[in-house]
Amino acid sequence: MNVGIDIEQFRTLVVRPTLQEIGLHTQAAENLLIGTALTESRLIYLHQVGGGPAKGVFQMEPATHNDIWDNFLDYKPKLAKKIQRITDHPTSQELIHNLKYAAAMCRAHYRRKSEPLPGHTDAYAMAVYWKKHYNTPLGAGTVEKALPSFQIACE
Repeated sequence: MNVGIDIEQFRTLVVRPTLQEIGLHTQAAENLLIGTALTESRLIYLHQVGGGPAKGVFQMEPATHNDIWDNFLDYKPKLAKKIQRITDHPTSQELIHNLKYAAAMCRAHYRRKSEPLPGHTDAYAMAVYWKKHYNTPLGAGTVEKALPSFQIACE
């Protein structure tokens, strides 16, 4: 039996307060993160199925995690300080153990993109945005497979 984290609890107890705490909350960002977690892990898996490197409910790879710190947060000290307050250990392993840290890092990943977030009710545009900026064109995910997750996130 596969069970996962309740979506509304994840939204109200993890994603929304984390985004507010780091000063990057919008309804679009909240829905994008919910849709990303649903697409990437179904809010079930904490480590990539099949033995890959991705970690946490957002399935962020350690190389991506480290790149965010080295090439984005190092140049955004105010945001970096807010994210550092969420954890004592800002490592990729923390993506598994600390839901708030994982959410903050997912948001930082999207924040470093210059393209604005889609409208908060546009599930299709969010799925396209996820594919372009999170899964990447080389990733195995598709907009069509991701769309139901983003529809749930936008409800």
